[in-house]
Amino acid sequence: MTLKVAVGEESGWTVLRVSGEMDLLTSPVLRQRVHEAVADGRRSVVLDLSDVLFCDSSGVGVLIATRRLIRSCQGRLRLILPAQGAVDGSHVNRVLAALGVRRLFEVFPDVGAALDEEATPLSA
Repeated sequence: MTLKVAVGEESGWTVLRVSGEMDLLTSPVLRQRVHEAVADGRRSVVLDLSDVLFCDSSGVGVLIATRRLIRSCQGRLRLILPAQGAVDGSHVNRVLAALGVRRLFEVFPDVGAALDEEATPLSA
């Protein structure tokens, strides 16, 4: 399977909608899109992972590297995991939790919540 990344702008945030599988072969696609966004001066980034069906350690590595990159330029990063992910665990949510890195990220149930400056992230 492939990985698709659609890039858009909403309410001053760059929203990357990711779908497919994040693995050793496909994760570099997301890494490249994030680097392009940051190179273009975008510092507020939302990664919508609602449609990611699979994520292995290389995908998690890209998420952690993205967090490091955004923090290094005093930016903001928010992840979208499906609303049901907080309850029954979406795949990415389970992988991040199993590796003990879920708490590193601000996670929101949907793009609307992530764009809302008043919203609070879901607890890890």
